Parts: sequence; structure tokens; C-alpha cells
Amino acid sequence: MHSVVSAVTDRIIARSQQTRATYLQALEEAKARGVHRSSLSCGNLAHGFAACSPAEKHSLQQFTKANIGIITSYNDMLSAHQPYADYPQLLKDACQEVGSVAQVAGGVPAMCDGVTQGQPGMELSLLSREVIAMATAVGLSHNMFDGALLLGICDKIVPGLLIGALSFGHLPTLFVPAGPMRSGVPNKEKARIRQLFAEGKVGRDALLDVESKSYHSAGTCTFYGTANSNQLMLEVMGLQLPGSSFVNPDDPLRMALNKAAARQVCRLSEMGTQYTPIGHIVSEKSIVNGIVALLATGGSTNLTMHMVAAARAAGIIINWDDFSELSDAVPLLARVYPNGQADINHFHAAGGMALLIRQLLDAGLLHADVKTVAGDGLELYTMEPKLIDGELTWVDGPTSSLDTDVIASVDKAFQSNGGLTLIKGNLGRAVIKVSAVAPEHRVVEAPAVVIDDQNQLEALFKAGELNRDCVVVVKGQGPKANGMPELHKLTPILGSLQDQGFKVALLTDGRMSGASGKVPAAIHLTPEALDGGMISKIQAGDLVRINANTGELSLLVNAEELAARECQLPTLRHYSFGMGRELFGALRSNLSSPETGARCTQAIDEKY
Repeated sequence: MHSVVSAVTDRIIARSQQTRATYLQALEEAKARGVHRSSLSCGNLAHGFAACSPAEKHSLQQFTKANIGIITSYNDMLSAHQPYADYPQLLKDACQEVGSVAQVAGGVPAMCDGVTQGQPGMELSLLSREVIAMATAVGLSHNMFDGALLLGICDKIVPGLLIGALSFGHLPTLFVPAGPMRSGVPNKEKARIRQLFAEGKVGRDALLDVESKSYHSAGTCTFYGTANSNQLMLEVMGLQLPGSSFVNPDDPLRMALNKAAARQVCRLSEMGTQYTPIGHIVSEKSIVNGIVALLATGGSTNLTMHMVAAARAAGIIINWDDFSELSDAVPLLARVYPNGQADINHFHAAGGMALLIRQLLDAGLLHADVKTVAGDGLELYTMEPKLIDGELTWVDGPTSSLDTDVIASVDKAFQSNGGLTLIKGNLGRAVIKVSAVAPEHRVVEAPAVVIDDQNQLEALFKAGELNRDCVVVVKGQGPKANGMPELHKLTPILGSLQDQGFKVALLTDGRMSGASGKVPAAIHLTPEALDGGMISKIQAGDLVRINANTGELSLLVNAEELAARECQLPTLRHYSFGMGRELFGALRSNLSSPETGARCTQAIDEKY
């Protein structure tokens, strides 16, 4: 093993010793109770299988066949989740083929950040993760199930499903992806038109045309944002079948993989031959594997929160220092938009997950000795699925890149360190995605332009007030303030300023997500403004230094003056009402800091 990976893993194991032991003890206690349907009264059980067929009722009465709970995030407004419409019946049929039963245990909400960008509804996005986790737990709480199949892909949905499933750590659990849409208009062209629109050089018709040709069919968006980062993370952590992440929804291989997932979770149940609960798969080593893969590919900054929260649900404590140290040791091996011009389909074609995992294993950057849904050992994930004479088969994956502009080798990496950097200083701690930022733009020292609403920037831009070097500071965007919305409306404006030759950067206690691009963005700043963070003392014209090379984040104002300044806290009333936001006030006020996962902490922390 690479010495840094080994050292960080050992530190996480030591830090988590007590909380992990408590979690595993709870898992073993749940497992010891045996087939859970057997504990139900006759009335309970009758309710649980009332709508089943006679054959299914007979199976469930005998307590000798597995019953698999399906948690689905289907809706047909999300392109990524629209394919899930037909999955439940397909999964039920596949379970029946191996003598088991499956039932839809529940549904969870699935919202699209792409639809809500810049809208009030975006302020529910991060909060929806907690709702999804709780809804997953409700679905599995009936004590009817011996395993679970989780249907989810995007943004907060996968982390929410994972957190909820880890509350049932004794159950074998398998994620079932639906795959990305096929490639449309290149991402570079889409970004170009967006920027021209921001500059007033093209109209809305041109903008809508290119957006529609980019997001054009069922499947995940093809850029490497949070949705595809989720899939990559799940596969490297061993929670999906090998090679299943990036097969298109309309590919016959996709359906074969779905059926295989259903059959496999039955094998993993206590009624099967390979009992492997999710609480054993999600371990300190698998968490480190997920972080390493994220860093090696320049994945979504959202995962710096979601992985922390998911790990904590399994009794494992990680922080941004772990990310930072691993990032220094992990080379960047992938260039997928926004940190390259390729999309996720190109990544898949160039060698995809099998090649990525093989290279990281060979370099000692991933732990091979882990449990997965496919069996023991991550080497299984250097295989890729094929349909040969109509039969699903796993064959050896590629040993070298088929396109070195998309996937590099470890000895010829795109850069020597990973795609994310921790930056810190008198302003606090933040993360910055550097994989898409050109080296000449990674250091910015400039006067602050201070706003507390992303919508304020457009007027300043149109008035020409931003035609200079500047650090745009957007405060009051943290989890407690307004649910930490993504701030993508800023991207075209800041990109235009950078292209004009100005040194520009973004600093915020909010999010930019997986689409963080060519403009340096110090995000997830903690403490947030509402908690009295230093960002609340920044005034227009103050010099701010963001240095992604050295990890420095500084407000260049003398300490005496800063001590004398009062915090300018955000006005929250306009964030509190409308579009359902008033329903989430109690949840929002209890969220922790981004570095601790932006979690509603009390219940989990009291237990573990």
C-alpha cells in the first residue's frame, strides 16, 4: 500500500474505534434476531403480504426464502430516474427466478438541481438528503425484508439512500444504477453558449436550443458532476456490480445487469450462500477507496460533505484533513468535463471503471482486501461485464487507456495530485476543486465584491462594476442559513470575466457542486456566516488571497481591525417562506457544518 493511504486509513480506524465498534455491535444484535418476519404477529404478517400472489404468500409464510425490499426514487421529471419506471417488476421477476420474493418497500423524493438552479426550490436540495435517508428507513422499517435494492443516482439521492440503508446495516444491500444518457452537444459548446448568453451576445432561443441538445434523453447528465461521481464512488466502494455504473439505459447490457443485481442480493441474504451485510461492506477501507477514486478523477465537491455524512452513519469519522492528505498523494487520472472536454460516455469507452480501479490498485492507492457485493476483494472490479451469446459474463477489463486524453496512466498523470484541495487561514476552512482550474488561475489576490444573494451579481456585471480583478464573496449561503444551495448562476459571469483577462475567484459558505469549473472557487467555507464565521466580517474592497497551490485562504486585514468589526449576519426572512421552505426550518437550523457532513446530527451522534 502507498504509505499515505495506509497512514490515513490507520488514522481513521483509530479515530473511529469507539463509534465503529458501537455501530457493528448494533449490526450484530439485529442480525442475531434472525428472519425478521418471524417476529411479526399473524396480523402484522397478513398486512405485509396481503397484495402478494398465493405463491409469494406461501414463500413468505415459510421464512425460508428471501424477501427483498425495493426503495425507488423513480419520477419521470428527472431524466436520470425516468428509466426506473419499469425496474420494480423486472427486479421482482429476477428474484422470483431464484426462489425469492421482492416488494417495493417505499419511495423517496428525488429533486433535480439542474431544474432548481437559481430558484427558491434549490434551497431544499441539500435538506432533501435527510428526508431521503429518513424515507429509506421508513420503507425498510416494516421488518419484512432480508435484503434491499436501492434505485437512485443523482446528487443528494444516493447519499440519502446510503445513509438510510446503513441504519439497517445487517441487511445485504445493492445499488442499481440506470446509466447516463448518450452523448449530445459537447459540454464545451454548451458552456460557450451559456457564457455568450450571460454577455448578452446570444438570445434565450440559442441558449435553450443548446441546453436541450445537451440534456436530451433518459439517463444521467453526461458531465462529471455529482450524479456520476456518486456512481463512481458506489462502484469503487463495492456497492454496485462491477462495471455497472456507466452503461446507457437503452443498452441490452443494462437490463442484464439489473437482473443480475436482483439475483445477487438474494445470494447475499441470510437465506443465500454469501451473507454480506452493507454494514460490513462500508468499512474504513472502503471509505478511503471511495475518496481516492473521487480525487483521482476530479469528482464532485459535494462528496466532501456526503461521504463524511455516510461514513458517520456507519460509525466512521472522516474529515477534510483526510481528503487533503490523500489528495497530495493521489494523481489525477481522468479528464471528464468540467475538468476536461470528454463526457462520462467517453470515460467509459476509454477503459472506464475497470481500468481506473486496476491502475489505482497496481499503484497501491486502493485497498484490495475489502468486501463487496460481488464477493471478497476489489480485484473483482477490474473485470467488466459483456453480453456474450446473450449471456452476462465478466471478462478482464483493459490494461491500458484507449484514449490517453481521457484516462491517463499513473506514471503519466494529468497532474501529480488529486482534484480537490483543502484551503485554510483566518477565514476558516474551505475546499476548492483544482482539477478544472488552469495553473495560472490558481492564485488570486484581489479586492472583495460582497453580496448575500447570487442573483445580485448579474446587475453588477451588466453595469460594468466587475470589470476588474476581484474575489466575489457570497455570504449567508451555508447549511443553517438557507440550506446551502448551489450557486451555478455565477459560473457564466465569472467565466466571462476570467476570459477578459481579469483575475477572479469565488469565496462562499455555499456550494458549487460537481460542475465547479475553470474559475477558482473556495466553497463550503466553515464556519458559515450565520455561525459568526469570518466571512461575515468581509467588507467590499478588502483584499482576499486564495492560493490553491499552498492551501492558503486569507483575509488581508489586520487582526485589530477585524476584532473591532461586527459580524454582518445574513437576513434570513426571504429564505424562510415559499416553495415549501417553511416546512424545513427545524431541520435547517440543526444542520452541522459542511466539514462534518452538513448532517442533522443529534440522533446519530447520541447513538454512536
